[in-house]
Amino acid sequence: MPDMLSIIIPLYNEEDNIEPLYAKLDTVLGSLGHPYEVILVNDGSTDDTRARIDAVAARDERVRVVHLRRNFGQTPAMMAGIDAARGDILIPMDGDLQNDPADIPKLLAKLDEGFDVVSGWRKDRKDNPIKRNLPSRMANALISFISGVHLHDYGCSLKAYRRDIIKGVKLYGEMHRFIPIHAAWQGARVTEVSVTHHPRIHGASKYGIERTLKVILDLMTVKFLDKYAQKPMYLFGGFGLASIALSMLFFVFMLYCKIFLNKSFIETPLPLAVVMFMLIGIVAVFMGLIAEILMRTYHESQDKPTYIVDCTRNCKD
Repeated sequence: MPDMLSIIIPLYNEEDNIEPLYAKLDTVLGSLGHPYEVILVNDGSTDDTRARIDAVAARDERVRVVHLRRNFGQTPAMMAGIDAARGDILIPMDGDLQNDPADIPKLLAKLDEGFDVVSGWRKDRKDNPIKRNLPSRMANALISFISGVHLHDYGCSLKAYRRDIIKGVKLYGEMHRFIPIHAAWQGARVTEVSVTHHPRIHGASKYGIERTLKVILDLMTVKFLDKYAQKPMYLFGGFGLASIALSMLFFVFMLYCKIFLNKSFIETPLPLAVVMFMLIGIVAVFMGLIAEILMRTYHESQDKPTYIVDCTRNCKD
């Protein structure tokens, strides 16, 4: 039997896009030969979005609806859709008609080639070149450089995931765009395909240039979790030891100035620097120890493994 598809669409004030989007999805998904469900997540819309998606769900049982109590943002809304999904393949997309449902077969074809994650690439993007496109290109280049996972367009919501790849993933901030990075770090095969990008017809964009700054901060969090989640002492302790070493260096230089240059301690800021960097170093080391205790509590109290098994042979009891 073909894999079941779960199409996940967060919506915020998209009342005029509901019916055209449903019509396109119905046409495309009906031709694929896969069982499917469409999960519409109403992210606290203040217009008529709620009533319109309820009306769609009332006439098509394959459309499932999740209403959030208030506007939480795209990432929590997408997490709500992922939690509600029952399919073997999860395909998130935007609800503003800028993503084209006709590109879904392209994503599925790449999955059939053996990939675990297929990311859409809006090669010919129909957005403001200064406010949206330029910051996006800069952010994508930075994300690719830092993460080592090279994609042209992390911001494109249209992606396809095998369910087992994102099982257990928890999303915060703007981190839905970093799922391909998380998957690649877990050993998944990640690729991208160019997809169509339409100009927005109805409604207004909910994103501004400040979102780029939020993405950079979230990227720092993702990188920290990848490198130091298992051994936070390496980061905090390393910084602490460097600070203590710098304090000792200032101390030696302070003595040199006193003995050989006849400089009084109060004539230079060196004593203050010695004390400051020593205290910073000690605090950083203790923060590392606390982080280690928290990490062990997290894994041991919930019996969470520190590894991921791909498959086994002859290991059943």
